[in-house]
Amino acid sequence: MNEKFHWGGGVIIFFILLFIFAKWGPAIPFSVLSQSKGEPMVVSGEGKAAAIPDIAKISAGIEDSGTSLIQVQDSVNKKSQSLVSALKKLDIDDKDIKTTSYNIYPQSDYQANPPKITGYRVSIDYQVTIRKIDKVNEALTALTGAGANLVGGVSFDLSDDARAKAMGEARKDAVRKAKESAESLAKASGITLGKIINISENQKSGIRPFTLPVSGGGGGLDKAIAEPNIQPGETEINLTVSLSYEIR
Repeated sequence: MNEKFHWGGGVIIFFILLFIFAKWGPAIPFSVLSQSKGEPMVVSGEGKAAAIPDIAKISAGIEDSGTSLIQVQDSVNKKSQSLVSALKKLDIDDKDIKTTSYNIYPQSDYQANPPKITGYRVSIDYQVTIRKIDKVNEALTALTGAGANLVGGVSFDLSDDARAKAMGEARKDAVRKAKESAESLAKASGITLGKIINISENQKSGIRPFTLPVSGGGGGLDKAIAEPNIQPGETEINLTVSLSYEIR
């Protein structure tokens, strides 16, 4: 009986001492290393592709003024019809001739008491899409010859097909670089790559149209403007592709 008592008392004392040591004794350093099995390795690659803009957009308009609103509107409407007709002769579709604004501005004499309207200024603005770059000069000449006295500029951009082609080239470049990076990392670290289980894409910068300023007068463009040296140049697409690999 006494032997059992001493054994039980020793166990109790041991746990009491263990509690005291754990609470007030010095810390014992230890580390734990854990890793989720099957956690994928993610690598990224940046792809680039250069593309030459294949469409142009011209901002142009007609403005006229006079004492009679009806007469001014009639003048602007006739010039607009002539403008659209001239563009259609260049095989520019109706869908590519877009009216962007139509404005009427009363002109008043503020010296009179009360102020009175003395005339009206009417303007109509168009955005014309040219799908053949070599017709930009002809379109500018046709616009001003038809009465356009507001020419804002020529901007260049990519058509949907050209944009999709450039995106595809940049994407292939990005995937190739990501795969090369994954293979290099796997070789250096001694791991074995499994199959690709996920892929994502981030377009870092879009294609931004840029503008060539053009100024137009009331009667038309002078020779220097009527024969511009159209150089759309190149634009660049940048995107990043991320690949997730299984680790074997």
